Amino acid sequence: MNTVYLAGPISGLSYAGATDWRDTAINSLAASGIKGLSPMRAKEYLRHVESDVGFSSTCEEYGHLSPLSGPRGIMTRDRFDATRCDVLLVNLLGAARPSIGTIMEIAWADLSRTPIVVAMEPGNPHEHAMVNEAIGFRCGSLDEALDVVKAILG
Repeated sequence: MNTVYLAGPISGLSYAGATDWRDTAINSLAASGIKGLSPMRAKEYLRHVESDVGFSSTCEEYGHLSPLSGPRGIMTRDRFDATRCDVLLVNLLGAARPSIGTIMEIAWADLSRTPIVVAMEPGNPHEHAMVNEAIGFRCGSLDEALDVVKAILG
């Protein structure tokens, strides 16, 4: 089964903000026989993180909850996923600030020569020459990006 890693900002978002679009993508991909890999999988214990605070960028306060949630666990599994997937799907729509973790995932996938499909609007804070060159397919919506992923793997 083909796999798609679902990259995108998490810092500053609530649990729902980090998982809602990923759940939508997972369901859409599954209907085409494609497995979506979320960096939030098996982390339901973080449901308490609300939008008024959001996830921190250091993640140090979550490590005691599970080895999956500390800085090393996040780095290890996300790098593994970004380098083993068949396509990296990145949702940067509406990003308020650059997501360093997402940029690392793009770089890992690019190094692995994994196709990168990005949903990003003009003027997004991720606009950068190197990011734009790493992106194989740029889309204006998540639905369009999902269609491109399915076309690549279909």
